Amino acid sequence: MELFELSALEIAQKVRAREVTASEVLEAHLQHIARVDGLPGQLDGDPQAEPDKIHAFITLTAERARQQAAAVDAKIAAGEDPGPLAGVPVSIKDIFCVEGTPSTAASKILANFIAPYTATAVERWEQAGAVMLGKVNLDEFTYGSSNESSAFQPAPRNPWKTSHVPGGSSGGSAAAVAALEGPISLGTDTAGSIRLPAAYCGVVGLKPTYGRVSRYGLIAFGSSLDCPGPLTRTVADAALALGAMAGPDPRDATAANVPVPNYFAEMEKGVKGLRIGLSPDYFRITYFDSKTGDLVEQPVPDAIKQAVLDAAQKLAQAGAEIVENIPMPHTKYGIPAYFVISRVEAASNLHRYDGVKYGYRTPDYVEDLRSLYRKSRAQGFGLQPKLRILMGMYVSAAQYSEQYYNRALRIRSLIRRDFEQAFQQVDCLLTPSTPTTAFPIGGIYGDSVLMQYADQLLVTANHAGIPGISIPAGFDQAGLPLGIHFSAPDFREDTLFRVGAAYEQVTANETWRKRKPIIA
Repeated sequence: MELFELSALEIAQKVRAREVTASEVLEAHLQHIARVDGLPGQLDGDPQAEPDKIHAFITLTAERARQQAAAVDAKIAAGEDPGPLAGVPVSIKDIFCVEGTPSTAASKILANFIAPYTATAVERWEQAGAVMLGKVNLDEFTYGSSNESSAFQPAPRNPWKTSHVPGGSSGGSAAAVAALEGPISLGTDTAGSIRLPAAYCGVVGLKPTYGRVSRYGLIAFGSSLDCPGPLTRTVADAALALGAMAGPDPRDATAANVPVPNYFAEMEKGVKGLRIGLSPDYFRITYFDSKTGDLVEQPVPDAIKQAVLDAAQKLAQAGAEIVENIPMPHTKYGIPAYFVISRVEAASNLHRYDGVKYGYRTPDYVEDLRSLYRKSRAQGFGLQPKLRILMGMYVSAAQYSEQYYNRALRIRSLIRRDFEQAFQQVDCLLTPSTPTTAFPIGGIYGDSVLMQYADQLLVTANHAGIPGISIPAGFDQAGLPLGIHFSAPDFREDTLFRVGAAYEQVTANETWRKRKPIIA
């Protein structure tokens, strides 16, 4: 087995045992990235360039990584503990600030921004011994579900089928992990932006409880929804990654002062006696057809539903109790409420980009300050940020706030209540991750309404603030990955790791586990 094929847990164990050095692990990954990744995303680059490559990265930080790997090796040589992520190569979604490196949010308006400080989540990983490979691509300001809206092209491609999207907005993270370009990537999840690309790319994606991980240094989209979290190839690696970055942070008032448990001890308990709920409301989707103007309700595809039912059966055989027909009546309202709430918060957060203090500034002559704002934003923002600013300003206006924004907040409270009532009956819920598998590049891009509905089965966890995890569950007939999703009460990520690890164990010998991406 090549070094770049190892899990994070295996790498850290081998580095600490002096079976291999952190520098050797790093060089193996850099060589692999050079083979499979192709051109990095570039401002105004060619979207069609090198269609047989992954294009996960915007910025490779090879020299920084070599210094970090050397520091890990020096600690081990001195008999010191390098930390739980000793020598583990990681990538960082380019929505996090990392001191001295470009932090672009995949937008022209921040294309030349060099961060003056490092995000807490990144800082904690590095303190735990991680080695940062670089910054990976995303939808512009995380606005999208396919990674196609990035201003840095070519955008990432799905390693299982390069004609298809990797999902978004953490598409670069999911593609990198699936293509063996590092066992861990740091992403963010506002409506499913970790878990959807994880499902599309056949990897594990964890959205922690809101407040479990500090948002300090995260370039904000929807401040009440954004959640940093890891994408990995195994549940154990997700537990390792979360344990290394979770906890309170005095620099983030929303970071919760809640103890971080020993996740590995919980994983060993298995699922005997665990109550797992199934809800019929997650086996159908409701969406607005922008072409016909109709509200459409349809069941999820049979392959996706069957993956969930098969998982329930296997977990029942392992000792779990399956509880059916858990009502979640407000699930179908999650996306409309998200449309309103996220746009209001996005419009507020994007106001800071005015061409004065930092970010893109129009080179054109301007007569006054307002013209500077207008031209800098018009030239610096792509289509998706502009749409969110316009809608956010509209629905938050005084004459419309009751009709739209306040109503969306009430729906959010009802979704939260659905979960609270469900968790009185069960320990976790098992649902599909997505209503479809990965779609072709260009398939629905431009239809922002239809694109958003890819997140319908995931966004409810963001509204409620609860943790959720997407786990690979096989493939459809086209050879594209399927994902199943578990959600649990606040700060019960240990339950997610427990049931996720059990599912990995009961499916360990299935033939689909032996498949590898066409580019890896």
